[in-house]
Formats: sequence, C-alpha cells, structure tokens
Amino acid sequence: MHAPMVTDWPHLFLPGKANAPVLLMLHGTGGNEVDVAGLAAELDPDAAVLAPRGRVQEHGMLRWFRRHGEGNFDVDDVIVRARDLAGFVESAREHYGLGDRPIAAVGFSNGANIALATALLHPETVNVVIAFSGMYPLGEHELNEDLSGSMLIVINGDSDPMAPLPSVTRLVAALKRHGATVEQALRPGGHGIERRDLAAARKWLAELD
Repeated sequence: MHAPMVTDWPHLFLPGKANAPVLLMLHGTGGNEVDVAGLAAELDPDAAVLAPRGRVQEHGMLRWFRRHGEGNFDVDDVIVRARDLAGFVESAREHYGLGDRPIAAVGFSNGANIALATALLHPETVNVVIAFSGMYPLGEHELNEDLSGSMLIVINGDSDPMAPLPSVTRLVAALKRHGATVEQALRPGGHGIERRDLAAARKWLAELD
C-alpha cells in the first residue's frame, strides 16, 4: 500500500498506558490534530492517541478529502484518501511499536466520513469506528468488502442538515448488509457532539471485547 510514511505526515501521538487501546482521532473541517486529540480523554483517558492532520485544504480549512459542494463528495478522492489513511495507520503501528493494540477510529463530521470510508474499504486496518455526525461517504461506488469483523457506533442528530438522515440510514444499512456490527445512537438536534453523544460513545467503547 503506497502512502506517505508516518514521518512525512503531520500528526500527534501520545502513547497512553501500556496495552490500552489506540484512538485514531480524526478532526472535522477546519479543525486539526491538536483540537481533536482533547476529545480522546472524554472517551478513554488511558488510551493512546494517534491524531493525523487532514491533507486537503478548502478555503484555508483542513479537510480529509475534496468535495464538489456541501454533501457532494468527490468519491474518487475519498477512495484515494481512505487508502492513504489506512497506509498511515499501518505505518504508525510499526513506527510506534503498537503491536496488536486495538485501534479505534474516532471522527467528527468530515473526520467521521473518512473514518467510515476507511472502515468500509480497508476493514483489515480500521474495523472499529466511533462516527459523530457522519454519513455515507462513497456515493455510487460498489462495495464488495466483508465487514463481518467490524464494529461501529454511528451517532447523529435527526435533523442535521450536514449529515442528512437518509444518508445516515443508507450508511447503517450498507454496514449491516456487509456483515458489520452497528449500533446507532440518534438524538434530536443537528450537527455537533453533545454530552449525551460522548456518553453513548464512552459506554460503547468500554463494552467492546
């Protein structure tokens, strides 16, 4: 898999406690690796933190992939960027000596979408995901992967204009159709991360085998 090596990709790494999980923290549009790293302590204060920086810019704001407009993703670019992120994760696992420590991708908004795309296309590398305010990221791309080892929680507001409910419903259906274990947490409201969302994610993460 060809992708920029860990040393060539701006990121933050905090080792956490030995044998604790690794949280792959993926920021939303306009965020960065430092902003999103603080969220990890809300989910598991013992976890290691691996927070790369999105490599696309839109009007000066960092993102994970290109888009043609709000909610209109450049799916070809999504696929390339998901491949690159999977390569980064594999490189980081070796570079930081993470061994078999489980890695859970945690993303908000655009970060959730790249986490979901990577899990959909590269389940051998990313198979645990906490997606805050994400949606189906792959357009009409035909999905053939076996996701039977994947576990995801999808957390959304039911009136989020940036991650519309029909796309979220399509996401959950696609994940289940390909064998993933999916929990959906749907709350009243729109885009963002509320305290109840963090509580749902923290509980779900703690209960993983």
